[in-house]
Amino acid sequence: MLNDDLNNQHQLTTGPLLDEDGNLNEAGFSTSLIRDYDRKQIKGLKSRIKEWDYYYIGNKDFGVALTIADNSYMALASVSFLNFKTGEQVTKSKMKFFTFGKLALPSSSKEGLTKVSWKGCKMSFENKNNQRKLNVLYKNFANHKDFRLEVVLKENNQDSLVISTPFKKKQHFYYNQKINNLSANGYCKFNDQFYYFDETSSAVLDWGRGIWTYNNTWYWASINGEYLGKKIGMNLGYGFGDTSAASENMFYIDGLSYKLNDVRFDIPTLTNGKHEYMRPWSFRSSSGDIALKFEPMLHRKAKMNLLFLKSDQNQVFGLFSGYIIVNGKQEYFENVPGFAEKVHNLW
Repeated sequence: MLNDDLNNQHQLTTGPLLDEDGNLNEAGFSTSLIRDYDRKQIKGLKSRIKEWDYYYIGNKDFGVALTIADNSYMALASVSFLNFKTGEQVTKSKMKFFTFGKLALPSSSKEGLTKVSWKGCKMSFENKNNQRKLNVLYKNFANHKDFRLEVVLKENNQDSLVISTPFKKKQHFYYNQKINNLSANGYCKFNDQFYYFDETSSAVLDWGRGIWTYNNTWYWASINGEYLGKKIGMNLGYGFGDTSAASENMFYIDGLSYKLNDVRFDIPTLTNGKHEYMRPWSFRSSSGDIALKFEPMLHRKAKMNLLFLKSDQNQVFGLFSGYIIVNGKQEYFENVPGFAEKVHNLW
């Protein structure tokens, strides 16, 4: 159930996502995939289409990030294993070029199968009968040993965060859904050791479809866990496109959702402009309804430079504490796990 105060943000109505010219029919937010995405309706350059499913499953001790993406000129299958106790982290990825939609990612997150079966890497994300089954076999992942994962995810929140975001350039848009507070049950096997996802673990889905401009920076934070028996979830973000119709900020507590306005990520920064990602961050809003501190535990950084393709990713995992004000009430929590990131792409 969404709170009554929508903070003057536009809530999406039903219908096709794009008009006959390939532009968004409507910009704004929703709590479900109320608009229908159809890749065939895109009128812009097909080489600019980007589609992905990203899952993060974790707790205070370890986490796994999984990506299957078809970015038209390049497809990606990626796995990250993160041990917050030891600081160990391994990320492995495989790419295929000029796929142009051949991965056939589903047009909705409500059901369907996202998968790759490449040499040395098999991944599948299946959503069926109200549960999501994730399966991974990545050969020779670390120390000449395979990585395996079998996890079942179930939704706990009635609502999710859906944002329909236009870019200034015509026929460019991003349609995105974040599902927080997914319950996780299963295991992964890393370096011949089993790690089990149980009631202390939770997950988030980042489902994205769109046609992007070339140069973009985004800030994203996701919080998923429990405090004093209450499920706490949050999606915070900004940085690209025209978000004047609605922000991508939502807070969840015990299954109820509360829409938030703006947010600012304060990343510790030296006088030369270089970020110190492993020092505590803070998050705030102009209205004062967001006041959070973030204590980093692990920094996953990745850089890619392939001629005209460049990526600088800084994803930091840690614990969030602070409060959100909803309906005039201060909702406080401590040490809830999550991550925050700053990503710059030329893609």
